[in-house]
Amino acid sequence: MNILIVGNVLKDVYLNLDTRKDFELDRSGVNWLDLSFDASAHPYFSRSCSFAGAAVSEDVLSNLGLSASVSYHDEDPTYRLILVADGGVSYFVPENKKPTVFNPSAAPVDYIFVDRSAEITEETAASIEKYLEFSTSTKLIVYVKDSLHPPVTSLLKHADLAFVEKSANVPESFPQERVIHISEKSISVGKISESINTPRIDTLTHLSAYSIIAATILGCFILGKTIEESLRLAKINVENATLTSVLPLEELENLAENTAESDNLELIAANLVLKPKGILAADESGGSIKKKFAQLNIEDTFENRHNYRDIFFTTPGLEDYVNGVILFDETARDHAASGETYVDFLTSKRIIPGIKVDQGLEPFNGSEVENITKGLDGLDARLREYYIMGLRFAKWRAAFNLTLNESGDIVTPSADNVIENSRILAEYAKKCQSAGIVPIVEPEVVYDGYYPIEKSAEITSKILDCLFEHLAKFGVDLKACILKVNMVLAGKQFETQSTPEEVGRATALVLKNHVPEDLAGVVFLSGGQTVEQATDNLAEITKNGPFTWPVTFSFARALQDPALFTWQGDNNNSPAAREAFKARLIANTDALK
Repeated sequence: MNILIVGNVLKDVYLNLDTRKDFELDRSGVNWLDLSFDASAHPYFSRSCSFAGAAVSEDVLSNLGLSASVSYHDEDPTYRLILVADGGVSYFVPENKKPTVFNPSAAPVDYIFVDRSAEITEETAASIEKYLEFSTSTKLIVYVKDSLHPPVTSLLKHADLAFVEKSANVPESFPQERVIHISEKSISVGKISESINTPRIDTLTHLSAYSIIAATILGCFILGKTIEESLRLAKINVENATLTSVLPLEELENLAENTAESDNLELIAANLVLKPKGILAADESGGSIKKKFAQLNIEDTFENRHNYRDIFFTTPGLEDYVNGVILFDETARDHAASGETYVDFLTSKRIIPGIKVDQGLEPFNGSEVENITKGLDGLDARLREYYIMGLRFAKWRAAFNLTLNESGDIVTPSADNVIENSRILAEYAKKCQSAGIVPIVEPEVVYDGYYPIEKSAEITSKILDCLFEHLAKFGVDLKACILKVNMVLAGKQFETQSTPEEVGRATALVLKNHVPEDLAGVVFLSGGQTVEQATDNLAEITKNGPFTWPVTFSFARALQDPALFTWQGDNNNSPAAREAFKARLIANTDALK
């Protein structure tokens, strides 16, 4: 592609002035420089020069691997003196700006880009229009910085794309989907936008900054990139540009890949743990839900599973109590009554849909007590599919059975079992983030055991230390990772059960001492506790804050059981089941306040 840039080349000379000399402070605290030109010296700290205007656009397009040249006067460029002092910037610009010439080469031109620096006269505009009549395949791109400049406005009749500054506008007849709006803080096309941050205006003038943005977007469009990709690359280019260089395409794409995924994942993770809402765990596997139904003599059919889960998703106001819902694969592919998938249905209610991706437990080294979690095989492909389906977070559970010997020492989990489960959790988390999905890592000390609260605290602490060590080894971004963990309490079979006050103190102490500060958040599992017990313990943990990360809930049975026992497999009971479910939502969100 051959691109002809129509614009002026400027040379900017920057002087970083010493405000301690020759400056006067006015009543508003603003420094003013006495420029009487009386042969006195005006000291400055540093001096630097750079080319601006059309030269910047040429540099950007060349760095994107495109062939670009500038049509301008053969004489010297226009000089601008830029005075920088205390963060303020002043310009000395020639009063009579040089008109821009249009001087195409003999070679065919695929694109004509009227740059922001162009000073278009009526004669120049007429020359461009005549060229377009002759070369019908040439596309015209116009930068509009001033709506009142008729020669530029007249070119819009022939333009395929227009860059427009905030203060300018284009005729309503011009297709708005081909208008790119540029301001100091944002770039936008229709509803698609990117915020930008270029505070270094002392070293990157508006002219240079806007030229970088426009040329990057133009180059990206020519290379076939989407609007979203183009705006993202323009943002990165202008935010990382210097006086003397812009970024090459490969570096831009690498930065875009890294920052886009990281920024987006961290935002999703933050939204998942917004208080006072929680996460609904509706991810029972086939075996788990079969056991649930069996206790109430409910037949385990697809229809019954659909109707049961539909109770929770269609509860009025669900979005007021939960930030996200963890689904099982079957449910993620199922449809609501509206015909939407449940993934789309939840998304429409501003609830983030997630997915259980582990494939259950298997014995660790032949043990009858210790397990590891399987599911890493084929996980990359499954995560890619889930992402396409619209799922934006995942969960993986590792279960630790806590057993003691006669002396009260911990027998299981063994150190090797803790290490292997931590390694698997970390590998899963890294795969998730690479696929654009936020991981929830769930190391659970199983409640159904015989042990005092002190041993629960001891082993939970060791597991957390090992887990975060492995997450660091795998390079997992903790700001885009959520911990789902057991509360610290005595085992269900232990003769002395923990009070909510004991659970609150012990759990808070373990978390504060063993969870890194930059984690996105902590959510608690109910782990077989009674409905009221889980809520009371959650409230006491909350009282033992503040914490450096959000603390909320991700309950399954503690939210669902009252609804299940109300429903009983009879859809006539569904309205009452929704009310029972909603009562638990209210109770647990209240516990966070």
